[in-house]
Amino acid sequence: MRADIGITSGMTLEVSTPALLFPAISLLFLSYTNRFLHLSALIRDLHHEWLRNGDATLRAQIDNLRRRLTLIRTMQLFGAISLFLCVVSMLGVIGSFKTVAITSFLSALILMGVSLACLVYEVWISGGALRILLNAVDGKK
Repeated sequence: MRADIGITSGMTLEVSTPALLFPAISLLFLSYTNRFLHLSALIRDLHHEWLRNGDATLRAQIDNLRRRLTLIRTMQLFGAISLFLCVVSMLGVIGSFKTVAITSFLSALILMGVSLACLVYEVWISGGALRILLNAVDGKK
């Protein structure tokens, strides 16, 4: 039994098509989780140091890391919803619900793109904490 749904003439959405995203999503979640754990540990260390010294530079770094953590949680959320929609798409293909299968797969792709866009932005601002330190060094010259 071959479960597929015709999208356009000559093109089909088979149950294996949404399944192709599973390895990519798994690797992204591993990367997102590692980033989250690393930032959490760093924030704890910086917070402890900030409580001792009350340095404004440390506070700026913590604020930067807070934004990054928010982005990582957003990336994880969109990735999880994307994975769920891949499952819905596969069920739609198996149950011959063409509209559900196609809509959920396209939505999964869009949400995965949003998750990756958040990753790009998080990587972009990841240098912010280092810039804060470099600016503090320049200010003491």
